[in-house]
Parts: sequence; C-alpha cells; structure tokens
Amino acid sequence: MFANTMVDNTVWTLRKAAKQNKAPIWSDIEARISGPRSNRSEVNLGKLAQVTKDNEVVFVPGKVLGTGNLGHKLTVCAFSISESAAKKISSVGGKLMTVDALVKKYPDGKGVRIIG
Repeated sequence: MFANTMVDNTVWTLRKAAKQNKAPIWSDIEARISGPRSNRSEVNLGKLAQVTKDNEVVFVPGKVLGTGNLGHKLTVCAFSISESAAKKISSVGGKLMTVDALVKKYPDGKGVRIIG
C-alpha cells in the first residue's frame, strides 16, 4: 500500500498549526481531510457564490469544481481545484492559496470559513 504524500504533508501541517496556535479550525480540517477520500466534499463555484460574500476566505476540504459562476472575489484554499474553477476564481479577482500559505497568513484561523 502506498502512502499519499500530499495528504500526509497537509495533515502534518494542519496538526502542527492547530497545536502551535491553539486553533481548533485546523484540527477540524485535518480530521475531514485525513478520512477516506469518498468523504471529501465536492463544491461547485455556483454554491460558493451563494454561500459567501465578497472578499471572504474559505477552505474547502475536498475539491472545488467549475460549474456555475462566481460574481465576487474570494480567497480559496482547497485540497484540489479543477482548472476551470481556478480560471473563474482568478478572472473575478479572487486568489488561490495553498494550505501552507493559508496557515501562515491566518495562524489562528480567524476569518477562515470551512465550506463543504
């Protein structure tokens, strides 16, 4: 059986951030990601557009799909993002962040919403 290095690295980063910053959000995300792949969320851009406001920071513990349109800026961090979703997020002035960058910028997790 092969270990998924990307999952392992992400889990380790989140676990470390949760302990160092005493931020339960990182433990929550870690638990969602470390489970079976079938339990990870798939969220369409249309859904993100409905449940978010302009300039929000969101974490999707799964995959962001490109179905639908986004009419406002978002900062999105996800385990996986489809190419079309990435293009649409960037085209409205939104940003994509890695888990490491998100944890660095928001160490206590304040202002970050989990969607999915």
